[in-house]
Amino acid sequence: MKIAVQVYSVRDHINDTETLLKTLEEIKKIGYDGVEFAGFFNTDAATIKAKLDEIGLVAVGSHMSLDDFKEDKLEATIEYINTLGAKAIGVGGAPHSTMEESVNTGDELGNAQKYAMDKYGIKTYYHNHCEEFVPFEDGTLPIDIIQAKCDLEIDTYWSFHAGQDNFALLNEKKDSIVHIHVKDGIDGKPKALGEGNCDIPTVIKAAKSIGLEWIIVENDDPVPTGIDDITRSFNYLKSII
Repeated sequence: MKIAVQVYSVRDHINDTETLLKTLEEIKKIGYDGVEFAGFFNTDAATIKAKLDEIGLVAVGSHMSLDDFKEDKLEATIEYINTLGAKAIGVGGAPHSTMEESVNTGDELGNAQKYAMDKYGIKTYYHNHCEEFVPFEDGTLPIDIIQAKCDLEIDTYWSFHAGQDNFALLNEKKDSIVHIHVKDGIDGKPKALGEGNCDIPTVIKAAKSIGLEWIIVENDDPVPTGIDDITRSFNYLKSII
């Protein structure tokens, strides 16, 4: 099992190409195997790929806007991700408040996946928060509607905060899961791993049970800095894996 980090966790260190590349070096020094992007700071894909290859990191995916998967932008989006060498690309969230919105989000990602899989074998995925586990009037869940059309990246803190049993959830949806986010928190406020009340060892057990290659660390609100926070999370993970 390999450990990646969502670069959004260290956004306080990045404001341009130079600081993005430097931060990638810092991520590698901590011990991470890969990264999931959330913005590229006007940096071309070839420059990022060269840095990743130089330091020995793997691009496992990226969060994009749903607009980036629309027909007029889809080719450029997929070409960029393919240049990075990633085999998956997703959204960090998209409209899902109504059944119609959930269907449309799933359709957009599903159509993009058909194109990306046919051309490069790249999957698309949807990253959840809590609300995707709140049923509509007929009992269906937004996450299930979206899952019918594309793959998933389960954020295991938000699923936990929504009252889900993560071990059962990951096993139930294992055929659709591309990655998981390993995250901790207290009362909806994200924390470094091991500093909240999410049962991280059970999440890791579930990830192993379904054969995930990658797990991705994320913290939406790192303290005191992103690098310090993801260092603590990495050290905690290594102590339990």
